[in-house]
Amino acid sequence: MSNDGLTICLWFDGQAEEAAEFYASVFPDFRPGRTLRRPASEQGPAGPVLTVEFELNGQRFVALNGGPEFTFNEAVSLQVDCADQAELDHYWERLTDGGQPVACGWLKDRFGVSWQITPAVLNDWIADPDPEKASRTFGAMLGMVKLDIDALRRAYEGN
Repeated sequence: MSNDGLTICLWFDGQAEEAAEFYASVFPDFRPGRTLRRPASEQGPAGPVLTVEFELNGQRFVALNGGPEFTFNEAVSLQVDCADQAELDHYWERLTDGGQPVACGWLKDRFGVSWQITPAVLNDWIADPDPEKASRTFGAMLGMVKLDIDALRRAYEGN
């Protein structure tokens, strides 16, 4: 799967640089891009940062200092599929620093961006053709805030 031609734009109220720096500290595969400042114009001299471009795990983002008109909500979230509990714990702990846990692997970071921190295998377990396995796994997930891969595996396996 390629991210060519797809960039996610995140609208911040003056926090674009701070957000990019925070995500750089969270994601080992962070790649910085260019930072654009408001150009000089009839309204005034060159000014504050307008956008900050970066990549997280190969996905392109632009953080836009758009102002207070719009804020993040749960209608859009970013999902991080984790290979193991250590990776899941890393993202959970870092992204909830200054943010808040929600439920079922969801959290909001310090900027209000919603994230789903999930085991990579979770959707396969929930979509299992055996309805009992799928139901047990889904039920276990519903009872969790931060997801526990071993507990989900035990539910999936019926242990």
